[in-house]
Amino acid sequence: MRFTRRAAIAAVGVAALLSAAACGGGDGGGSSTKDVEVFTWWADGGEKAGLDGLVAQFGTACADYTFVNGAVAGGAGANAKQVLASRLQQNDPPDTFQAHAGAELSDYIKAGQVEDLSAQYGEWGLNNAFPKGLIDNLTVDGKIYSVPANIHRANVLWSNKTVLTQAGITKDPASLAEFFTTLDALKAKGVATPLALGKDWTQLMLLETVLISDLGPDKFTGLWNGSTDWAGADVTKAIDDFTKLLGYTNKDRDSLDWTDAEKLVMDGKAAYQLMGDWEAADLDTKGFKDYGYAVFPGNGDTFQWLADSFVLPKNAKNPDGTKCWLKTVGSAEGQKAFNTKKGSIPARTDANPGDYPQYQQTAIADWKTAQQVPSCAHGSACSQGFQGAANSALGKFSSDLDTAALQKALATAASQFAKTN
Repeated sequence: MRFTRRAAIAAVGVAALLSAAACGGGDGGGSSTKDVEVFTWWADGGEKAGLDGLVAQFGTACADYTFVNGAVAGGAGANAKQVLASRLQQNDPPDTFQAHAGAELSDYIKAGQVEDLSAQYGEWGLNNAFPKGLIDNLTVDGKIYSVPANIHRANVLWSNKTVLTQAGITKDPASLAEFFTTLDALKAKGVATPLALGKDWTQLMLLETVLISDLGPDKFTGLWNGSTDWAGADVTKAIDDFTKLLGYTNKDRDSLDWTDAEKLVMDGKAAYQLMGDWEAADLDTKGFKDYGYAVFPGNGDTFQWLADSFVLPKNAKNPDGTKCWLKTVGSAEGQKAFNTKKGSIPARTDANPGDYPQYQQTAIADWKTAQQVPSCAHGSACSQGFQGAANSALGKFSSDLDTAALQKALATAASQFAKTN
């Protein structure tokens, strides 16, 4: 097919599940089981700590049910999505699975793989607990299909403060031009990897932040709704700037996950890493305190958001237990238990900032005032098909640095996959 193996597997899974559903396969109703299998990619670090907090609250609120951990390790769900697609193909869905809120859910919705939760939103008071803008983003043809556990910020630049101090860097760069100057200064001081980077989706994250800097938030959002041309000269400039940034990164980037790149920063081998704000909780969990953070240079007051959410799959073995899990995910207690440990902020508007560590307090304040734009790398801006095509193109680009080919591939992906927002 035209995109990655991951997307191809997902497409096969969609077709097979629809066929099974048409034949009346699956339980579809109540089950005597008390197990609730929760499928995520939160297997270690701050992500696992956040899940553990949510599980503890589930145990209190839903004592009649038993949590079963279906986690599959791999940053951004790269591995988990393949396993999930295989299970859907076999008509063996978990009781609930993690998915990024926004456009990424469109694949499951169109395939008829997830249930409408609109009635539960009314029953649980979520229509009032979540901000209207988030509700609007979650609504597809008048229906809501997922419960978000959090809000994450994607466009954060993390740093090792000691490495910066030793190189004489005393302030955060505010523009791409300042960032290039800072990276040059780090190289001159003998820092081999000024900017740590991992594989495919982490490279897409970096490209997106450069696009925000060069295009501005409105034109960046236009890339996902069709009002901005991927073949335009401003995108060309952003790709050129992205190419220049790669020159400051580690040569083994295509073999590293985000935590491997993070370790380069922790070990003092790198100065910076662009990563979502789950990094704060991960660094805290690992006992590394010598870190700084700032909005990516040139992004200004733009808040690039994503949200982890959970769904009720069609033919789940324990739909009642799943609903209890989903109610816990959306509750004030569940969101506090989860977000204080994961490094994200609550999707609810009634959270007390004083309950959260310093970084989250900053993010809660910014979420209320900054201009919000979605993330393709994490599903709020684009479908899984586009993600797969973009990651594939970036994997090739990381080796050949053919800027024209990368831009053409992104423009082609935009024309192939339907706009969803």
